[in-house]
Amino acid sequence: MANIKSAKKRVITSEKKAERNLTVKSAVKTAVKKVRTAVESGDKELAAKELLAATSAIDKAESKGIFKKNTASRKVSRLAQAVAKMN
Repeated sequence: MANIKSAKKRVITSEKKAERNLTVKSAVKTAVKKVRTAVESGDKELAAKELLAATSAIDKAESKGIFKKNTASRKVSRLAQAVAKMN
């Protein structure tokens, strides 16, 4: 455990950040799973709606610095491609 006051503060801060990152990543995974489920079930309307929600979640995670730009772009692209193949 850290002895210096600033180091103790950094431990607390990094724990908060890690918890937030975990929460946001979990939300993104859930949104992606909903899109994949809709695609597998063949429901185009639901898939399009869930794609919009997932894209929004991924973009928010990117803006918070949880995902890098290219990672977020790749995730959105793959989801959009999966939904587009349905048509």
